[in-house]
Amino acid sequence: MGVTRRVFLRAAIAATAVGASETVLSPTASAASSPGDVVGKITVGYQGWFACIGDGAPINGWWHWTQNWSQPPSPTNTGISCWPDVREFTNTYQTSYAALGNGQPAKLFSSYDQQTVNTHFLWMQQNNIDTAALQRFNPTGGEGPTRDAMATKVRSAAESYGRKFYIMYDVSNWTNMQSEIKTDWTNKMSAHTASSAYAKQNGKPVVCIWGFGFNDPNHPFTPDACLDVVNWFKGQGCYVIGGVPREWRTGTGGSQPGFLGVYHAFNMISPWMVGAIGNVTEADNAYSTYTVPDQADCNANGIDFQPCVLPGDVSGRQRAHGDFMWRQFYNMVRAGVQGIYISMFDEYNEGNQIAKTAETQAWVPTNSGFLALDEDGTACSSDYYLRLTGDGGRMLKGQLALTATRPTQPVVPTGGDTTPPAAPGALTVSGHTSDSVSLAWNTSTDNVGVTGYRILQVSGSTSTQVGTTGSTSFTVTGLGASTAYTFDVIAYDGAGNVSQPSNQVTVTTDPPSSTTNLALHRPTSESSHTQVYGSGNATDGDTNTYWESANNAFPQWIQVDLGAATAVKRIVLHLPPATAWATRTQTITVQGGTDAGTSTQLLAPAGYTFDPATGNAATLTLPSTVTTRYVRLTFTANTGWPAGQVSEFQVFGA
Repeated sequence: MGVTRRVFLRAAIAATAVGASETVLSPTASAASSPGDVVGKITVGYQGWFACIGDGAPINGWWHWTQNWSQPPSPTNTGISCWPDVREFTNTYQTSYAALGNGQPAKLFSSYDQQTVNTHFLWMQQNNIDTAALQRFNPTGGEGPTRDAMATKVRSAAESYGRKFYIMYDVSNWTNMQSEIKTDWTNKMSAHTASSAYAKQNGKPVVCIWGFGFNDPNHPFTPDACLDVVNWFKGQGCYVIGGVPREWRTGTGGSQPGFLGVYHAFNMISPWMVGAIGNVTEADNAYSTYTVPDQADCNANGIDFQPCVLPGDVSGRQRAHGDFMWRQFYNMVRAGVQGIYISMFDEYNEGNQIAKTAETQAWVPTNSGFLALDEDGTACSSDYYLRLTGDGGRMLKGQLALTATRPTQPVVPTGGDTTPPAAPGALTVSGHTSDSVSLAWNTSTDNVGVTGYRILQVSGSTSTQVGTTGSTSFTVTGLGASTAYTFDVIAYDGAGNVSQPSNQVTVTTDPPSSTTNLALHRPTSESSHTQVYGSGNATDGDTNTYWESANNAFPQWIQVDLGAATAVKRIVLHLPPATAWATRTQTITVQGGTDAGTSTQLLAPAGYTFDPATGNAATLTLPSTVTTRYVRLTFTANTGWPAGQVSEFQVFGA
């Protein structure tokens, strides 16, 4: 629904035991190609699709920064999930967000400024990132002139900083792709192959086509049409990479059947993994289930293999201060892959960028709700994932021994400062409601200066970061009603040194009221989601973001954890208020329980109508008040789209 970025149809990764897979596996055959500009190299996906009103770009809008490009970015008009570090850009553009936590104005960069692109390619040079794949979507519409200009800017930057680049066509929603992609290459993009910076493999200019064979409505192309395009590019003398579904080899899940001949026609295969893995366990399962047999298939067919490595979604707390990404590098190198594709360099929309990102809440707009790189309690410099990618490249090239232990430090100490701040003093509770606790404490001291504070929720011997701030007060939200919580606070400085914790305080939240949304900011789980529309969107308090399940795969479910057994009487579901969301009826069953794995039916299956004329909301009232911790919605039909959809999943008490 309203696809603006790549779609990945998530299918469950087999929960395969991986204990025996720790041994290093050698590829069953030698690489199909010798090292070049993609084989033996690290390639990053480069969007270059951010613009701002006033930057001179033909598109004349806040391109990809917002949902409504004619209006500046704000908490109610955003297209991103985390905040970039813009300190090295000459030109930045004022948004409608509140100031950053350090008081500086909230400004964003434009990819249309040559200095921005130059800075990005300088970062690639500094971190030994070899090649950039410039994303090129359907260029025949209104975005075409800006995309044409971006190709020229990327070429210039690659030449200036000694990097390679190539064109990566994304065919999503490109109706007349079969003919127009050939015309675009012949009339426009092929001219860039004359550049000394244009990537070559086996002596041939590299082109990637992303999107053949995906099993969703945005990629309706037949195998014959796709094979025609692949063979046409090969006939033009190109080395052709295929950005393909994760299940390309089996033709199941996210892949349409009948496309194996298309996949095997590519010179290199690069399966998409964004949205499919989010932690180390899932990365290991994908290694056993996909990477190893995929590499064997490519070896058997003389095809180069370039799987994805992703840093993880900042907003989804997936990164684990680099451990998640490093595990993928380790898995790919021990599988003997020919190259690695990083998803992505500058994708602040999905939060999986490696480009410089806000380190702490001091560098994030105070009213944005965005997380920073230190969200799990570990300080990370803004360039950390660039440095981590550089080290992954060293391991791929044999310059660093294969190791499962991450060698990259999240923060490089500066100035020799190893003195931690003093512990914050006199932590107190300054207020509480049914779903929040307000805290205050005395200022910490440091030999250089305190950068900020981390607020930790304590449970037994485990501490979980629930927020950061540059001030000496903070309100923790999204808590369960009538529940006891314990907190402490630590201080940190610019060198990454952290203090001992403050004193602990324990407080019990107020009982719920009939108007308290018990699900707000509570953790969620799901059967699946497509693209960036994960279940966390349904409890973030923003009706413009939403959960959408995998398409054409009913039944699908979404579940919220209220944190404790709670009296529940009423559920209110919303869809985005935009009129583009036409009236639809979804068939929903409600289940509940005090254990995540067991539940009873609270409401039988019934159809609920969502009409934008009346707020695009539906109320589900239980026959009587029930006590439950987990509330699950199971969707079996939707008259407006072949998937379950919810923008806000609200739960209320008696």
